[in-house]
Amino acid sequence: MPERVTVDIAGGVADVRLNRPDKRNALDLGMFDGLLRVGDDLKQQPGLRAVVLSGEGPDFCAGLDFRIFEAMRDDHGWAGAIALPPGQGPAQAAGQRAAHIWTELAVPVIAAISGHALGGGLQIALGADIRFVAPDAKLSVREIKWGLVPDMTGTQMLPELVGRDVAKELTFSGRVLSGTEAFELGLATRVCTDPRTSALELARSIANQNPDAIAAAKHLLDLAGRVDLETGFAAEQVAIGALVGSVNQIEAVNAAFEARRPRFADRKAHNSR
Repeated sequence: MPERVTVDIAGGVADVRLNRPDKRNALDLGMFDGLLRVGDDLKQQPGLRAVVLSGEGPDFCAGLDFRIFEAMRDDHGWAGAIALPPGQGPAQAAGQRAAHIWTELAVPVIAAISGHALGGGLQIALGADIRFVAPDAKLSVREIKWGLVPDMTGTQMLPELVGRDVAKELTFSGRVLSGTEAFELGLATRVCTDPRTSALELARSIANQNPDAIAAAKHLLDLAGRVDLETGFAAEQVAIGALVGSVNQIEAVNAAFEARRPRFADRKAHNSR
């Protein structure tokens, strides 16, 4: 059986692809397991600078596999359909972990969305730091169609992007958005004719920056709105204190003055930022 999630790493950029194109990369047990395995592996990957997350074929991810819904209909239950061991940290359930694990990486994660990103597929994209979408992509908080609510971190992540009222409208209606409307609502970062190519270009650009500063910036920006200002401002000072005069920061200055490409030392791979 082909790997449900594939990874190709070059120049510090991990090209991660959901690999079930004949099923529009729908989420089944193997896909959940693959996402978690790859995410955990990338936390330990030395020299990693950025991640691009996309789907093989024309679609990003069309949501849960129909067999899971059939299991619900036949009263086999949800847990039996995607039973995986519980996780640690805020995300406990398998679906939550599959989306949240991308926020746990110290490097930027860019989701490249073409075709369908529905339900659980959209929630996985919400775990990325940046979302590039094709103008004709189809995105939807689709769970209401099946009599459900988003339960892969979506209820907590979506309001941060689009506001509480828009998040409610999208969740209550389940309506399908184009990539263009998703951008207009703040759900997407940029509209691109070829999201994967654009995402890889940005990832390679990020890979040429001080990896310590990038990791610190991701951490600080993720704190914004989630902690009080005193805590956020204090975290800034801790980060800048650690960066000024560090090996990679000095290399960034030297490279700028010498008009050359910097040669940064790799960060130590670990689970926390």
